[in-house]
Amino acid sequence: MPTIIVDKEKCIGCGACVALCKNFKLDSNGKAEPVKAEVDKITCEREAASNCPVDAIKIKE
Repeated sequence: MPTIIVDKEKCIGCGACVALCKNFKLDSNGKAEPVKAEVDKITCEREAASNCPVDAIKIKE
């Protein structure tokens, strides 16, 4: 089962992932986090990861 990982140290809270994928939200500190970390199938998460300007999103498959 694929797992979505966000490096909170790298994340700058730009919101690109949130705009591209419904499985991301910004936490109370303005950092990205997955709504659901473990997913059955990768959909928009890969596009969100590739568009992250600081490469903070990883997909562990």
